[in-house]
Amino acid sequence: MSDDRESVPVRQLRLVVEAEDYEAALAFYRDALGLPEQAAFSNEGDARVVILDVGRATLEIANPAHKRYIDEVEVGRQVAPKIRVAFEVDDAQSTTGRLVAAGAEQVAPPTLTPWQSLNARLDAPAGLHITVFQETLTEDERRSLNGFGTETGSSAES
Repeated sequence: MSDDRESVPVRQLRLVVEAEDYEAALAFYRDALGLPEQAAFSNEGDARVVILDVGRATLEIANPAHKRYIDEVEVGRQVAPKIRVAFEVDDAQSTTGRLVAAGAEQVAPPTLTPWQSLNARLDAPAGLHITVFQETLTEDERRSLNGFGTETGSSAES
């Protein structure tokens, strides 16, 4: 991505999630996962929102066949709803353990994928199905893998 922010038509991806148990979701995502609080707002009637910084955001578009493939590789069966949130972490094993201790349900343990990332699946607070993933190769190393590329160049990775 270019450092020239003037050429970028979208400045930020913000995923807004309604959490029935706001306090539990906040404790999970801010405290257990470690997402820093960027801002918080409150209004009348106990209306509250917190914006957590997740670093760089991407939007991954997968066709149904690839979504099924990812589920099969990471979990061994179809489990993900249409929307799954993925967080890149430094240590998938310890993060998974910490998140399970904080209330997530482990769907699949950290599993090495064909694209050489270590991915775990969890059902997390606020009704989100999440992946925590750890890259084991650099982006340049992944580019040499079969199936990794871009839609305009070669097979796309997910």
